[in-house]
Amino acid sequence: MTGKKTGLLKRFVQDFYLVLILVFLYAPIATMAVLSFNSSKSRTQWGGFTTRWYTELFSSSTIMTALYNTLLIAFLSSIIAVIIGTAAAIAINNMKRVPRTIVMGITNIPMLNADIVTGISLMLAFIAFGISLGFKTILIAHITFNIPYVILSVMPKLKQTDKSTYEAAMDLGATPVYAFFKVVFPDILPGVLSGFLLAFTMSLDDFIITHFTRGAGINTLSTLIYSEVRRGIKPSMYALSTIIFLTVLILLLITNFAPKRKKH
Repeated sequence: MTGKKTGLLKRFVQDFYLVLILVFLYAPIATMAVLSFNSSKSRTQWGGFTTRWYTELFSSSTIMTALYNTLLIAFLSSIIAVIIGTAAAIAINNMKRVPRTIVMGITNIPMLNADIVTGISLMLAFIAFGISLGFKTILIAHITFNIPYVILSVMPKLKQTDKSTYEAAMDLGATPVYAFFKVVFPDILPGVLSGFLLAFTMSLDDFIITHFTRGAGINTLSTLIYSEVRRGIKPSMYALSTIIFLTVLILLLITNFAPKRKKH
């Protein structure tokens, strides 16, 4: 009986600890979602349920323009980073052990580097080459810091693939491109999709690098929110953040559960 009570107590402590972590993680998001339906602008008093802030959100040209820029930059940078990162991962995977270790070490540096250092260095590089700061510089910057994440997502899948299958397809008369898309690509597709989602999320969330490379006249959601902090953030931004969170949550659920349904 004593052992059973100890096991129950241990399980209770583990469950309580897990619940406590989840509360710390999601309580701020839940608070933001509740405030997005609060008719009062006060963050401490409930003024009644309303969808006014969602209506104002979609009628604000400033927010809609910033949202369009954010999504466009995130989508384009993720697609381009996936193409470059996948090609780089294949090249790295075919290297010998020592060069591969060196290149992977170099690949990890941008991920470990502080965002402010990356942002300032990219800004100085653009200015040195005479490139005016704007949409294209933000896009190039986002592609740059997304590529390592794609490489690290694709590499484990490449290590799991059987090289002899690709070579067999070549021996049977398939062209290198055809053999890649018919043999290798289906095996690494989960890694490619993971890299795309990770790159998209990182691009969507970035502020520091965007702030240093955006120039004047263009805003993303992160820079728009930063500019509104001094004047006070509008509740319509709570509504937008809630919509983004729910969208990302739905995408993650689809990504995680769709493959399982196919197996059944």
